[in-house]
Amino acid sequence: MKRSSRISVAGKAAGLTLLFCVGGLEARELAPQPAGLILQTGSVNGNPVVLRGPDSSQQLVATLEHTDGSVSDATRSVAYSAEPTGIVVISPEGRVTPVGNGEAVVRVSLGDHQAEATLRVEQIETPLRISFPNEVVPVFTKYGCNGGGCHGKSSGQNGFRLSLLGFEPQEDFEHLVKEARGRRLFPASPRHSLLLRKATGELPHGGGSRLGEEAPEYLTLLRWIEQGTPYGETSDPVVQRVQVYPRERILPPGAEQQLQVTAIYSDGTARDISRVAQYESNQKEMAEVSGTGLITLGQVPGDAAVMIRFQEFVDVFRVTIPLGAPVESLPDPRNFIDELVFEKLRTLGLPPSGVCDDATFLRRVTVDITGRTPALEETRAFLADESPEKRAALVDRLLESTAYADYFANKWSAILRNKRRDDKYQRGTFAFHAWLQESLHANKPFDRLISELVSASGEAGRNPAVNWFRAVDQREEQLQDVAQVFLGVRLQCAQCHHHPFEKWSQRDYHGFAAFFAQIGRKPGLQPGEQLVFHQYGKASVRNPKTNEDLPPMPLGGPPLDLEPEMDPRLALADWMTAPDNPFLSRMLVNRYWKHFLGRGLVEPEDDIRLTNPPTNPKLLDALAGHFTESGFDLKKLVRTICTSATYQLEALPNQHNTGDRQNYSRFFPRRLAAEVLLDAVDTLTGVPTLFSGQPAGVRAVQLPDDRFNADSYFLTVFGRPEMDSACECERTNDANLAQSLHLLNSKAIQDKLTHPQGVAAVYAADPRPDVEKVEELYLRAFARWPSGDEIRVAIEYLEKKKRDVENSGAEGPSHQQIAYEDMLWALINTKEFLFNH
Repeated sequence: MKRSSRISVAGKAAGLTLLFCVGGLEARELAPQPAGLILQTGSVNGNPVVLRGPDSSQQLVATLEHTDGSVSDATRSVAYSAEPTGIVVISPEGRVTPVGNGEAVVRVSLGDHQAEATLRVEQIETPLRISFPNEVVPVFTKYGCNGGGCHGKSSGQNGFRLSLLGFEPQEDFEHLVKEARGRRLFPASPRHSLLLRKATGELPHGGGSRLGEEAPEYLTLLRWIEQGTPYGETSDPVVQRVQVYPRERILPPGAEQQLQVTAIYSDGTARDISRVAQYESNQKEMAEVSGTGLITLGQVPGDAAVMIRFQEFVDVFRVTIPLGAPVESLPDPRNFIDELVFEKLRTLGLPPSGVCDDATFLRRVTVDITGRTPALEETRAFLADESPEKRAALVDRLLESTAYADYFANKWSAILRNKRRDDKYQRGTFAFHAWLQESLHANKPFDRLISELVSASGEAGRNPAVNWFRAVDQREEQLQDVAQVFLGVRLQCAQCHHHPFEKWSQRDYHGFAAFFAQIGRKPGLQPGEQLVFHQYGKASVRNPKTNEDLPPMPLGGPPLDLEPEMDPRLALADWMTAPDNPFLSRMLVNRYWKHFLGRGLVEPEDDIRLTNPPTNPKLLDALAGHFTESGFDLKKLVRTICTSATYQLEALPNQHNTGDRQNYSRFFPRRLAAEVLLDAVDTLTGVPTLFSGQPAGVRAVQLPDDRFNADSYFLTVFGRPEMDSACECERTNDANLAQSLHLLNSKAIQDKLTHPQGVAAVYAADPRPDVEKVEELYLRAFARWPSGDEIRVAIEYLEKKKRDVENSGAEGPSHQQIAYEDMLWALINTKEFLFNH
């Protein structure tokens, strides 16, 4: 009989307990064990919910508590009633609509459990004055009318234009009410308005039928036209924030959850907006959401988030979907990373893979820290070492090597766009790359490095950091790159309109641009060089939408009042590197986490925002805090990640974590970067690649700028970035047919295999036994000893090749050289060689 471990998981309202067996997964429905009901009415700060006017409504959410502490949504399972009757009616989905003035007690019941709350209805006989920005524009947004693919694009659609996502309601009002003599509206007979007849499909409409005549949103538009299409008063309350209930839940696969969304206004009132808010899931295979806020979970375990947007305000609901398998043993945690990762795996019921062996770790960490494969003697020494601390010691040795600085200088050169657009730029690009390499080797604190970069002045020969201002020579590019690279904020959208997924407005964008408003330039000491300097004066940038002159403004902060003689970039550097800056450390640790673990805690790694939450928020916060407290020590961050048991897990999945892409229950294999792979091929074959203008022996990861891509088809086809943007997505690590063909039969690879001083020729002349040489090949290629079967196959192939050559009588390279060339070719084309695992 199989040994089993019971784990209770909240099911739907009836309750479901799953029985998991070690050898497999079985589920059976047991007696439900509810402990109580909770009814959420949408109350804010304990104030009773008030429904005002006949158009108001309220979404209820009923939650069933279980004896094991779990909860489940019961909104569609409970029975609803209200006393006295004649005040509200409640749909089976928990939607409350008013029918009379007064106060009603709403009750929900399920089995022996009940919950109740009081609602009040006012002004049921008096339709309230409809506010165009607060009530009409959200309808357009909800149904996609003002989206970029419809009337919200810059040129509009079929002669009708709206502002993108309704961020400019005054303009929308002008277009709708006054443009073309208001032909879209017919106040004398509102139901015959062109706006409504097209929305219902009564007249031909490119967007098809969007509304039924009984839909609350249709009635809102109808009532607005009946009232004479008012815009609203300047004294009308405005939305200050939106909030979702619940904010987070742990729910089993296949469960449902109703959301309740409330808008809080400047006058302290609140209104349910569950029907008019927009919903978007970040993992649709894990969680789908309807237009009314009903979430249906899939069968994939992990974390999903649903973004809720109303006007320019957003909130996020997070759900954790456990697998529920028994997590009976975990590797010993080595630092806080493991504690937080393993805590999440326990919550999910997601057993991790085991810790990798020494050979796997050696190759993995050497590639990730130095961008090279381990040297032969390095491999022999590490595999023979029996010290329990040898992995931590290896990490330290790699971090102190110049290869670490070379590799990460290569990474940052691409991100910071060290592009040689002209041959005259070579002095600057080489100096900038050398500055990065020296800074990283000396472990210059990251806050100091970026301060030197964003405030750089002078000429490239004396201050190489100014080369960044030549590569990124437009103010818009400078502010966007600084925000994206160092703060994890993508501001590009806010240049023209309010960011659709964040709080950033055009005012934020141009206020941040003001930090770069006083950069002066003049010719440098050599052709193609520039002298960058601060031009004295008042720093400001005009917002083209409002014509407001904006002083420098940190993101999310107040405007700065700077003296004319102060370079605004110094104030920017001070704000960015302050220990309490909410962006810098989170961005950096997320970027490095992705480098080593293959997937960021936030994806993409440079798009950190409320509506794109991390898969493990506690871990991101802990890493950011650790990095800040360390004095922005990059090497310490790398050491902390690489010495964790999480980083050292096997890539081979177990029966439970094959599909895991979020929770780091195993190491995720990834193809070697273009430069690393080329260097690995060079090392294995013993034939280095020569690069134009570079001395012999320079590795591909040491190349300072993009110009060498043109000289190397290998680097191009394997995705070395052209350094045209600040996004790491420019580097492509996906496999394609051209790469396979290049490795299989390109002349460049064949020349390395057949080179007279290459490894194949050297081994053919080596008098040592073939077994020793085969073992060396595997140590060089994979940093591990070959298995008995691998040795047997290799020796048999050597003997076969010898017989084939002797029988053919062909002249040329010896049979041993040909055999070793073939073996090298085969090793290069294995996934074990091409991937870091």
